[in-house]
Amino acid sequence: MSATPHRRALVIGASRGLGLVLASELIRRGWHVIATTRRSGGELQAHADASQGRLEIESLEMTSSEQLAALRERLDGRRLDLLFVNAAIDRGNLPIAAVPTDMFTEVMITNAASPLRTVEALRDLVAPGGTVAIMSSEQGSISRNTEDGFELYKASKAALNQLMRSYATRYAADGHTKLLIDPGHNQTRLGGPDAPLLPEESIPAVVDVLEAQAGAPGLQFLDRHGKTVPW
Repeated sequence: MSATPHRRALVIGASRGLGLVLASELIRRGWHVIATTRRSGGELQAHADASQGRLEIESLEMTSSEQLAALRERLDGRRLDLLFVNAAIDRGNLPIAAVPTDMFTEVMITNAASPLRTVEALRDLVAPGGTVAIMSSEQGSISRNTEDGFELYKASKAALNQLMRSYATRYAADGHTKLLIDPGHNQTRLGGPDAPLLPEESIPAVVDVLEAQAGAPGLQFLDRHGKTVPW
């Protein structure tokens, strides 16, 4: 991102884990951050209380079109340098034949459809030259799917990537930088306690990538080191 002051970011899904650390890292670097959560209180509120007004909290259940429309209305007139959507769920390591239909639908709506609906609803708040980014995963890379396991989660991230590709094609001329970010395997509620990375280690690198890629044309799928992840 540019070195100009008063950079503003909207982080969707910041109540814990990667999203919370992302919001905190942006604030540490001088950004003003609007962060969403489904439930009030908790660590995000504590961070807001200590932020000297640089962290605002908004309520959002991303899968609700009504709540998304209400958030867009509340933010009317604001301008963002960064819109970052961070949200995903996992419902266990089942082969696809054992996944109930309602589970399949829930994961696909949360991990693939809702992030793009969110971007569509809020994209006009992003300033010219700003960035639209979504937290993806190496698990969504079809060419790297060479190990068993977590078939539904992998499919949802591949679907997310494909939908973001369609979005980038449709809005190719809007001047926004568009990024899918693989943050690595982190110790979060989703990643589990045995993951090799801590969010406090990986997220500063992710923000480095966001800042370095500001103004870059087209859509890129990058890891936390700024290297291209194969589709």
